[in-house]
Amino acid sequence: MFRQCLAIMRREVFYLWRDRGLRYILFCGSLLGLLLFYAVYSAQVLKDIPTAVVDLDNSAASRELVDKIGKAEYLKLVASVTSYDDLQELIKQGKAVVGVVIPENYGRNLALGRQVRVLAVIDGSNMIYATNASAALLTVTRTLSAQAGVSALVARGVQLQQAKEAYQTIDISEEAWFNPALNYAYFLVLALALNIWQQCCTLAACLNVIGERGMKSWLQIKACGISKFRFFASKSIAQIFIFMAVVLPIYVLAFGVFKMPLNFSWAALLFFTLAFAVAVHSIGTLASSFAHNAVNAARFGMIIALPSFVLSGYTWPLEAMPVYLQKIAWILPQTWFFQGINYFAFKNAGWNLMSHYILAMLAVAAFCYGAAAIFIARS
Repeated sequence: MFRQCLAIMRREVFYLWRDRGLRYILFCGSLLGLLLFYAVYSAQVLKDIPTAVVDLDNSAASRELVDKIGKAEYLKLVASVTSYDDLQELIKQGKAVVGVVIPENYGRNLALGRQVRVLAVIDGSNMIYATNASAALLTVTRTLSAQAGVSALVARGVQLQQAKEAYQTIDISEEAWFNPALNYAYFLVLALALNIWQQCCTLAACLNVIGERGMKSWLQIKACGISKFRFFASKSIAQIFIFMAVVLPIYVLAFGVFKMPLNFSWAALLFFTLAFAVAVHSIGTLASSFAHNAVNAARFGMIIALPSFVLSGYTWPLEAMPVYLQKIAWILPQTWFFQGINYFAFKNAGWNLMSHYILAMLAVAAFCYGAAAIFIARS
């Protein structure tokens, strides 16, 4: 019995390796994805956001403001134009993402201690740029507002130190925990590569059952008296072993070479990934068990695998989704996996939390394998 299972496993590994297209998809797809995504996000944080200025005042104070904008950490002054229309055209053409309009009489009103309104225009068509530009501008305006307030108080005869203390009554100190640099590469690269990996694994698993029915060897296997359970269980173990072998280079590159954070043990991470690989394989096996052909099986699997990353809540909070989508999302093992990967990468959440994620994925696997067994038994 054990020899039969080993023989079936060796046969499955041989068949998967012999299929050149599937081999390239499994072994190259996710690795190339990791390298590509790491190259894309290698800057880690967004800097040098193109900024244009319209100075309608052209006073010493306005020129000082332009100089501060040009020296802002995440902004890059690319143009200084003379009209609002020129600024609008620059943003339309994509030559600037941020525009600052300094009004007439800016310097005079500032000297008189009057409120001054400076217009900041942000191109909202790119949300990544827009969010970072807004934060950079907020830093500049906070600094300028405090300086202007202090200067106004000093002009009224208040001592400089007292004026500074008046604007520092509440000192808010910001700290970003778990990803202090707010590094895009740390947050996105591994998750995007694992998303490709899970799609490739689902595609391979979708051939688990239907791939055998279309082969003449299926009749020989049935004639040998090997039970369907033993046969497909052996095939499944071999495929899951290959899935884990494929993900190992991804983890080695991510955590060993690219030095992404890992705040949990390797053993725990691999066990967690194994639970997900079993769940993904069970979905593919279920699709393969009731599909009429391999093409339809792959379609069923991809219908689940492709949108699952979007639904997982990794790139957009689950709480911000409609309630019915939240319920669907928590049925998918991808949600539990990608939420959990965040805990492994950035936080040492502990087994009390992670065990719930593992059990949820294994529950999905048990249901899908059970349903697949019913379909296989009837075939």
